Amino acid sequence: MKLVGVSGTLGGDKTAQAVDDVLAAASSIDPKLEVELIDLRDYEVELCRGEPLSYYNEDTWKVVKSVLAADFLVFGTPIYQASISGVLKNLLDFMPENGFKNKVTGIITTGWSEKHFLVPEYQLKPILSYLKGLVPTTNVFIPNDSFDIETNEINDSSISRRIHNLAEEMIFLQKSMSDRFKD
Repeated sequence: MKLVGVSGTLGGDKTAQAVDDVLAAASSIDPKLEVELIDLRDYEVELCRGEPLSYYNEDTWKVVKSVLAADFLVFGTPIYQASISGVLKNLLDFMPENGFKNKVTGIITTGWSEKHFLVPEYQLKPILSYLKGLVPTTNVFIPNDSFDIETNEINDSSISRRIHNLAEEMIFLQKSMSDRFKD
């Protein structure tokens, strides 16, 4: 099985670190997993114009195909103005309506204020559900003060436990779905 993590921001390191921590936790739980981090800072994903994917640049094509080819996914986004990042929303606009059918789609978010912890529930979860993704009951919000100021590593053990629990639930759900929907 392949787990793809998407860091949905063009600035800063915290979101990529958070997504990478989920991938690392998943790998420690199931060493047979193949994991990949797609950091949107590393790609020139064009703005979605509603045209066929073949009309877009190679980076856009590559990222969309990698996301769709994953067995399951974890999406990370910072919370900006009480919303998900525009770059992540843009990427999700490329996905077909059934793009995440039979796939677990986990959520991890970062933000300045704990007041934003419900943003993923009310904004990202409905999009992932619309795309037919199965969203785990566990999602992780990480306030910026939970990161080490110099290394950007998470320094809050309760957050680390929640990340591990998210990875564990995602793996359990995906294996259960894969067993159920075998061809």
